[in-house]
Amino acid sequence: MATVEQLEEFMSTPSKAIIEDVKKLNGDFIILGVGGKMGPTLAYLLKNAINEAGTNQRVIGVSRFSNKDLETKLNSKGIETISCDLLNDSELQQLPKAKNVIFMAGNKFGTVGNEHFTWAMNSYLPGRVAEHYKDSRIVVFSTGNVYPLTEVKTGGCDESVTPNPVGEYGQSTLGRERVFTYFSHKNQTKMSIFRLNYAIDLRYGVLVEIAKAVYHNQPIDVTMGHVNVIWQGDANEFAIRSLIHASSPPTIFNVTGPELLSVRWLANEFAKIFGKEANIVGEEADTALLSNASKAHQTFGYPSVSVKEMIQLIADWIQHNGELLNKPSHFQERKGQF
Repeated sequence: MATVEQLEEFMSTPSKAIIEDVKKLNGDFIILGVGGKMGPTLAYLLKNAINEAGTNQRVIGVSRFSNKDLETKLNSKGIETISCDLLNDSELQQLPKAKNVIFMAGNKFGTVGNEHFTWAMNSYLPGRVAEHYKDSRIVVFSTGNVYPLTEVKTGGCDESVTPNPVGEYGQSTLGRERVFTYFSHKNQTKMSIFRLNYAIDLRYGVLVEIAKAVYHNQPIDVTMGHVNVIWQGDANEFAIRSLIHASSPPTIFNVTGPELLSVRWLANEFAKIFGKEANIVGEEADTALLSNASKAHQTFGYPSVSVKEMIQLIADWIQHNGELLNKPSHFQERKGQF
């Protein structure tokens, strides 16, 4: 892959499974927060799956659209767009109803010093959205940050583990889940809660950060010594297909890859490709932020893009100066300060 266009086409090519699931989902789709890192490729994938299924459902993307080029691009692919500040209640109430809602809006980075905005986006807004779309199916994007750090030897938290987030971002995101769950009980709204960590693209993500550090001979702290990752295209497919499994009370899915990955191993894999030496600092802690996604794999199958494929694709991308987003994951953060 040499261009962003090729990357996005790769991530938005629908599988047979998603085409079949789209056929089972009556009604139109609305994506709230389509302007984020994952939103555009999720919208392209959904639109392509609808085209392949021949169901003629509408896809509507909602965002503030500070980047007007994105709005134009979405429109060119047959995705309708609405510019909206979701925290402005009068604008929110004017949004069209849709049977299928994917809620991707939220705030993580910049929380420290701006905690009030993070809580408004992550915990207040969900109640307003849940009331407006009480007759819809809703997939609620959440995060593995709702879980505490756990001993690496346990293999990560599954959905039975009681959330106990570290820091205000994780706390406010648990607030998002709790508020949506309240309205699911109140209105019998069917929902799936989508606890994701970490989605991987060639332009950003945990693997890109490790690869960049190796490539530029920068130190890699391995105190947070283990991570889970999943290809963004697979995460998007799982999110759309989660609509099928929405229920009241909500169905919860941890969403990530099947491997428990060593940061040290990842750095050394990139070092081998680049012909460099990984500059490892620190020692692995006994705990890390880890999720067990076996329930999602049982439901949707294993991700289609393997870790080795991601490593090679990212290494090639970096060696050929591919476009990068300045959006670090802060995966090494152990105190929940984002």
